[in-house]
Amino acid sequence: MADRLRTCVRRSDTVARQGGDEFAIIQSPLVSREHTEALAKRIVALLSEPYDLGEHQIVIGTSVGVALAPADSMRGEMLLKMAVVALYRAKAAGRGTARFFEAAMDEELQARRVLELHLRRAVVAQEFELHYQPLVDVRSGDITAMEALVRWRHPERGLISPDEFIPLAEETGLIVPIGAWVLRMACFDAATWPASVRIAVNISAAEFSGLGLIQSVRNALDEAGLQPERLELEVTETTLLSDAEKATKILTALREMGVRIALDDFGTGYSSLNHIRSFPFDKIKIDRIFVNEIETSADCQAIVRAVTGIGCHLGIATTAEGVETVSQFEQLRAQGCDQVQGFLFSRPVAATEVPKLLTARQTIFAAENALADG
Repeated sequence: MADRLRTCVRRSDTVARQGGDEFAIIQSPLVSREHTEALAKRIVALLSEPYDLGEHQIVIGTSVGVALAPADSMRGEMLLKMAVVALYRAKAAGRGTARFFEAAMDEELQARRVLELHLRRAVVAQEFELHYQPLVDVRSGDITAMEALVRWRHPERGLISPDEFIPLAEETGLIVPIGAWVLRMACFDAATWPASVRIAVNISAAEFSGLGLIQSVRNALDEAGLQPERLELEVTETTLLSDAEKATKILTALREMGVRIALDDFGTGYSSLNHIRSFPFDKIKIDRIFVNEIETSADCQAIVRAVTGIGCHLGIATTAEGVETVSQFEQLRAQGCDQVQGFLFSRPVAATEVPKLLTARQTIFAAENALADG
């Protein structure tokens, strides 16, 4: 990388390694903003070309953040800070890009730091609560499981969207204590429901890669007095692929304990059919992107049909997420899907509303009847 960076710059420029995989370039004198933008693009392109290391070929990527003097600052330490802020924005944009510093970026960074402080406080004060969304059996119409969805009730801001705090929790590692709390509380709540209703809990990559997941699951089940067969852990493909051998051991140990394993968001990651064969899954969850277009897209219909067919032959149940219309449900039923989940049946509800939801049997048949009556 250093050799390639040297070829991008002039004799008057400086290239330095900040540490780890982070480098800095000082351009002096500065010709123009356009010249600097061209340099950033050249760096991204050059560092993305394959590296031949012995018998191996390595492909990496890079992102670039830029701050300019005197427009942004005349102080070296401030310019470096601003370039780092711009770098964060470039990474957030999907990597392989370059971004110039803007004042709004610093404001957003400060807001993120405040949110992180509040999130750390929330973990200690347990400011979270669980909402639950039902999974409905396509044939019987029964609610067979409830998926636990965490919500953060901020003292001043009220409910904060998971889309806002879950990525931050994952970046900071706070997802581990939050996930442990979710698992424990979900098991306690599920222990009060009918024995026929399971609880589904999402497991993050950070939780899965840690050393204590199996013991945490065992402790949560024991403390709640919940049968392992009533717990379903949802994991994504990307969570499993960093260390497939270790993942297999963990999943196998959980399965031997009696816990069910679901492959979440199937179709949005690597989606190798070999993963379905290699890992011990009880269920495949078909991502909502395929459900959204199943009424109009022959491709989506074919994908859903293929996944449900594979599940049927391998003895793995299939669940479709994000079902919002009766037409979508009818398509999924015709394609052989086993379970459905989405706003058509119920939005996520607070834990106190679950008993009423189960009693009311707000299933697909109720939704169909309501539509017919309307």
